[in-house]
Amino acid sequence: MHSAAAERRRTPSGLLALAVGGFGIGLTEFLIAGLLPQVASSFAVSEATAGRLISGYALSVAVGAIVLTAATARLPRKQVLVGLVVLFVLGNLLCAIAPSYPVMLWGRIVAALCHGSFFGIGSLVARSLVAPERKSRAVAVMFAGLTVANVLGVPFGALVGERWGWRAAFWAVTVVGLLALAGIIACVPGRAGKTPTTDPAAPTGLRAQLGAFRSGQVWLTLLATALGYGGMFGAFSYIAYTFTEVGGFSSADVAWLLMVYGVGLVVGNMVGGRAADRDRDRTLLLALVGLTVTLAVFGLLAESPTASVVLVFLMGVFGFAGVPGMITRVTDHAQGAALAAGANVSASNIGNALGAWAGGLAITVGLGYTAPLYVGAGMVLTAVAVMAVAVGQDRESALRR
Repeated sequence: MHSAAAERRRTPSGLLALAVGGFGIGLTEFLIAGLLPQVASSFAVSEATAGRLISGYALSVAVGAIVLTAATARLPRKQVLVGLVVLFVLGNLLCAIAPSYPVMLWGRIVAALCHGSFFGIGSLVARSLVAPERKSRAVAVMFAGLTVANVLGVPFGALVGERWGWRAAFWAVTVVGLLALAGIIACVPGRAGKTPTTDPAAPTGLRAQLGAFRSGQVWLTLLATALGYGGMFGAFSYIAYTFTEVGGFSSADVAWLLMVYGVGLVVGNMVGGRAADRDRDRTLLLALVGLTVTLAVFGLLAESPTASVVLVFLMGVFGFAGVPGMITRVTDHAQGAALAAGANVSASNIGNALGAWAGGLAITVGLGYTAPLYVGAGMVLTAVAVMAVAVGQDRESALRR
């Protein structure tokens, strides 16, 4: 017979189902990068046109995270998750059977609509499945699927696409989506998460959801998320050039170097979730400071192959160590408002776009292929300052109470 303590430590099956959903969503986001040449050839479009399958997805994520979360605010969260995964399955199915490029693009947009809302609402459901002192770890388990997909997505897409064609990759993701759908239906409790029927104090309806944004702490946390994640992604967007043009790696080395980065994401996610449950604000500050230092040192030592391998791993570790804590922080200060959780996903995507633009601008003006690392370090350093202000204000408020 298991003790009560052992029972509390056991990972709920519903949490694993959410992780499978996160894995599927991560796969569909990342695998397209390895399939673009095949897709462009299949539909007789240019590489730039095919690239809209990535940019269109990202834009749809940012829009869907807000719009769908707001539209479903009054519905029980299990029903919303089921609907989102159905949307995800339909979008990938549409990609798998797409007879033309426009249909393929619409499939990507439909699949992406669920992305932000799934992780936003899913994070609230995940934390409701465990004891309060384990909420950040629960969010980390759900995001583990996404981080593993980051490791496997591009090589998976390239391998399956090379052997069976690019459509087979989307059929495979559709199957993963169906498995996640079955798992959520079977394993996530019907009353999981804060809903109008389980917690009358939880914000419901659009006006109540928007009311959560009166909290300055919510805005500071969203800003820190955008700057921190954007700084990392801005550097990551051009990391292949840093490896090949500065570090002396061959183009064939880039795939395994990106997997090293992905392993760092997995490690950072799980360690950061556990650490955040012990001291969330301290964990967030340490993760942001660690990422700032890592990016700056990477810029200095990018010519060293050995240092590059170590630093790209640490970039992944520190880059994702703050994610579980950021999500629980913003939702705590928003009193569990699902729209705030969705806004956190949107903030990270806006930060990604800003970071990629700033890094690209630095290269364009002639600052070299290490410039995005320094630009990223500057963005994350700003995030450190924002988080320090947020933590200071939070502590002052606690003392006044």
